[in-house]
Amino acid sequence: MVAQALMLGLIAGIGILDGRIFGQMMFDRPLVTGMLVGIVLGDVEQGIIIGAQLELIWMGIAGIGAATPPDVVTGGILGTAFAILSGNGVEIALALAVPIAVLAQSLGVLVRIVNTYFAHKADDFAKEANFKGVAMAMWIPVCLFFLSTFLPTFLAILIGADKVTNLINSIPAVVLEGLKVAGSLLPAIGFALLMDMLFSKKVAPFFFLGFLAASYAGLNITAIALFAACIAIILHFYIEPKRQEDIVSVQSNLTEGEIDFE
Repeated sequence: MVAQALMLGLIAGIGILDGRIFGQMMFDRPLVTGMLVGIVLGDVEQGIIIGAQLELIWMGIAGIGAATPPDVVTGGILGTAFAILSGNGVEIALALAVPIAVLAQSLGVLVRIVNTYFAHKADDFAKEANFKGVAMAMWIPVCLFFLSTFLPTFLAILIGADKVTNLINSIPAVVLEGLKVAGSLLPAIGFALLMDMLFSKKVAPFFFLGFLAASYAGLNITAIALFAACIAIILHFYIEPKRQEDIVSVQSNLTEGEIDFE
């Protein structure tokens, strides 16, 4: 269990650094971390299934400005791990992952507050041309972010796995059924958050086209994605260049000082 807790802690620590020092590799997404948790705990299939469900919930969450979103790395890894260890499946993962992510969010806020001190120290070191000091002031926040997910994940798996498993096993079946129903509704919230940012008059037809293809044509997600890729290629290589040619043609017909009101 120590080795598993250590590996899961490392996955969480590396996951939180995605988008910070690794670029945006999507390593922090539940779809990826769920699979890795499944590999560590010996149930890859269940890890992928749970990760996909959690991805549907959190796919619309993003840190905008100073807002700190729930910690999907810690929540996703611990929710998936406890679900696999208890053997109760997706409904338990959904029930545990969301509150864990919200709780871990507070730790993330604390780390960000502490890191502001090192940002100012980096400015001071830069004024003194102290390049080693600047490097140190930049890498300490990275280490704090790593520890903010590594330690909670490592300690939770090492200390609380058996206790959480026993607690989950003692939950009545009727409560688990209720959690399963509630968990089925949570992905709709994830889609709603995503559509709130992306939905517009231009993308609405494509959204409904995909919905109709799934509902009436019986196509699965892979088939719809392939059709969507073909449509995107057609729009990009055939329709968009033609539109640009029309714009250039209209502009070339204008004389100096003439205004086209159409």
